[in-house]
Amino acid sequence: MEKQKSYIGYFIFFMKLLVPSLVLLFILRGFILIPVPVDGNSMEKTLSQGDMIVMEKFSSIKRFDVVVFKLPNGAIYIKRVIGLPGDAVRYEKDQLYINGKPIEEPFLEKNIKKDHETAPYTTNFNLSDLTTENILPKNSYFVLGDNRRMSKDSRSFGAVESKYIIGKAQFVYYPIKHMKFIPR
Repeated sequence: MEKQKSYIGYFIFFMKLLVPSLVLLFILRGFILIPVPVDGNSMEKTLSQGDMIVMEKFSSIKRFDVVVFKLPNGAIYIKRVIGLPGDAVRYEKDQLYINGKPIEEPFLEKNIKKDHETAPYTTNFNLSDLTTENILPKNSYFVLGDNRRMSKDSRSFGAVESKYIIGKAQFVYYPIKHMKFIPR
């Protein structure tokens, strides 16, 4: 009888740990932190093909955040936010200008070092050349991949409306050798 009480005690203790853990996992996985695979090389050196990232969908979007979005055609992309609503965006000689002011992009340092001298890393453009707008409309974001020469991004499909943004990429958790917080 004493042994049976011991097993029941262990079972109750185990259930007290298991049930809250499962509830927390469900909340984090389904609502707050969502795993997303990286498909493609458009975010190289920041993210690599096959990386698994954790995305959250509750914080506001800021310049240089990496976001996950789904376009109306069903395609899912992971890109970096360059332009915010109301911004005029242009590139000239590999320099980003927002509203006429030069803006540094320190997250590109690893990418540009290799062959920046032989060809531009980001081709020259201004927002009106690509979208016929001088500034980004309300609730629209201009996104680019960090691997600018190999990225399908706002230069080809236009600004991304906020309603299509699923969340912000925060952390690479797999493979373990790539584990890191995603830099802004």
